[in-house]
Amino acid sequence: MTTIGGSGTVRCAGRTITRPEVEDFLYAEADILDHWDYDGWLTLFEPGARYEIPTTDHRPGWSPHETGSFVDDDWDLLRARVKRLKSRKAHAENPHSRTHRLVSNVRLSEDTADSFRVAASFVVHRARDGHFDAYVGWYDHLLVPTDDGLRFRLRRSVLGHESLAAGARLSFIL
Repeated sequence: MTTIGGSGTVRCAGRTITRPEVEDFLYAEADILDHWDYDGWLTLFEPGARYEIPTTDHRPGWSPHETGSFVDDDWDLLRARVKRLKSRKAHAENPHSRTHRLVSNVRLSEDTADSFRVAASFVVHRARDGHFDAYVGWYDHLLVPTDDGLRFRLRRSVLGHESLAAGARLSFIL
């Protein structure tokens, strides 16, 4: 795979992927999550994918599997998370929080012949139980092009916070 024209396009799996194509994918994902369409969200992953949120003390080069994570889901845990969030048993999210996501600064880079990396900044505003919180950070995703569009192989959300406020919960998808 080669990077073409800086971070605006990548060549992957025999095709050219553009930044606007990736931005549309990320914006659609944000809309899906803000509407609590977790079945729709799960279709954005390839089977075998991972979902990770490292702890706030995570540093580049550290393995979230060894240093701790808020979320470290393999494919089976990811599907179980979706099932739980859709059920009434997800007490921390019943009723659902109101969320609004902003995604920006999308950059594409090389990875392998069949996948590529995407970095982007995010702000997720969350309103719940009379509280309003903002979660700020960046995404470090691994995407694969398929006949049905882009899919996550890895969806990683890295918080920019030094720590989470007392009582803050990650009971929703970041």
